[in-house]
Amino acid sequence: MLLFAAVYAAILVAPAFAAPSGRPLKLVALGDSLTAGYQLPADAAFPAVLERALRAKGHDVAIANAGVSGDTTTGGLDRVDWSVPDGTDGVILELGANDMLRGTDPAVPAKALDAIVARLKARGIPVLLAGMRASLNLGPDYVARFDAIYPELAERYGLILYPFFMQGMAGQEGMTLPDRLHPNAKGVETIVAGILPSVEEFLGRLQKMPQETGK
Repeated sequence: MLLFAAVYAAILVAPAFAAPSGRPLKLVALGDSLTAGYQLPADAAFPAVLERALRAKGHDVAIANAGVSGDTTTGGLDRVDWSVPDGTDGVILELGANDMLRGTDPAVPAKALDAIVARLKARGIPVLLAGMRASLNLGPDYVARFDAIYPELAERYGLILYPFFMQGMAGQEGMTLPDRLHPNAKGVETIVAGILPSVEEFLGRLQKMPQETGK
């Protein structure tokens, strides 16, 4: 009876998700300033806050910050090979906001994001796709074409999609820096709270395909 109780207690405190070898699952957050933590301390940036939230829920993960402020989808494609090292179990892909803010033809980010996902897939690295939405002042045609990029890409590759990375903080008082675009520390916490269930789903998927990850 005592042995059973000890085993049961061990199960309760075991991490919910870890790599098969017992090491932490290694994730890379590949993105722009929203990931990098523009004007924020390193421990207040999205990857660090997400890692703490996941660890608080028992997930044994380590999340590398591969965010570059000002990066476009094309820039992300140019650096994906060295930004996502061998041994990475999964990538959270957050890019496209700067393409949209510059009014770039949606065909450009659509092609670049597709290439990023395809390149990671070829390396056996799964992707969680964090979507972006176009500003309404760009006009209905642009908005429709841009907003369609993410669900179409997710469907094409069977990705988990978090539809709007900035859900819950975009345009909200007290959630942004003075530029009214980038999240402050509270805004990052709001982003993490929103995306957390999708990331947990992603971790579950990684656990089911250990032979395909971390190449």
